Amino acid sequence: MRNNKSLLLIILGLIVYSILSSCGKQPAPDTNFGLVIHGGAGTISRDKLTAEQEQNYRAKLEQALRIGYAVLVAGGTSLDAVEKTIVILEDSPLFNAGKGAVFASNGTNELDASIMDGNTLQAGAVSGVKQIKNPIKAARLVMDNSPHVLFYGDGAETFARGQGLEFVDQSYFYTERRWQSLQKAQAKDQQTEPGKHGTVGVVALDKHGNLAAGTSTGGLTNKRFGRIGDSPIIGAGTYADNRTCAVSATGTGEYFMRTVCGYAISAQMEFGGVSLQTAAENVIHNEIGRLGGTGGVIGIDKGGNITIVFNTPGMYRGYMLSDGQPVIKIFAD
Repeated sequence: MRNNKSLLLIILGLIVYSILSSCGKQPAPDTNFGLVIHGGAGTISRDKLTAEQEQNYRAKLEQALRIGYAVLVAGGTSLDAVEKTIVILEDSPLFNAGKGAVFASNGTNELDASIMDGNTLQAGAVSGVKQIKNPIKAARLVMDNSPHVLFYGDGAETFARGQGLEFVDQSYFYTERRWQSLQKAQAKDQQTEPGKHGTVGVVALDKHGNLAAGTSTGGLTNKRFGRIGDSPIIGAGTYADNRTCAVSATGTGEYFMRTVCGYAISAQMEFGGVSLQTAAENVIHNEIGRLGGTGGVIGIDKGGNITIVFNTPGMYRGYMLSDGQPVIKIFAD
């Protein structure tokens, strides 16, 4: 009797598999998946952070990682994981994105964000927005609900308002820490605090084998009114292609735009046959570093291999892969 029951279960399993196959819904393969995040690179050392500050950064990075991982482990898309993770970082005053955005020279906050789908090469971005609470959401809507890639300023906000996004008064972005950074920068007549790049970014690979990348920033402290950096520029601060990798950058945007950082890493992999790690090191150290630029990149490739490369003393960063173990790091070691 027991053998008959076992045989019956096997037959039923084969029937179910046959039905799923005929519908094009075969069971998902056991693939690698995961995400990598950054909260900016710069002059970050243990003597510059109190124990409490370090713990706050680590806790927020881990919270963001777990939000994105929950999407991926449940079979969600890399795009959703990227967007939801960046929202957590945008809502925190710790990072130069969303709530924690730095001030431009005229005392306003001008925010940029972008997102890209490695499966379709579709992308969306907004730049110079001042009242959108979560710019990454606006970038996603540009990609999904418009024929365009990039909206700027008033046009971006008009579009976002029509999409029902949450708007806030400029006072929402005010933090005393960022305001004092502006005062110090203006007193020294410099464009930004040396070596500090608080941009946030996420790259992800989902169980379906699709890659995605996203980046969000408040730009540079004391930047000239209307200046746009690399974060909303597809191919510079953000890039994703299922054939190669997904990349998000942080640093002095002018150098990342001039070297087309994100696409350069992908192109070296596709046409030069090098690994993600080698390509990232080439661009950060041999191109951007050679020109005098500072910052870093995070990346994940189609096989689930990751890279984190920077030429600064530290970088807020972390990753969580299919083993479900969050890894958070801040300093160079």
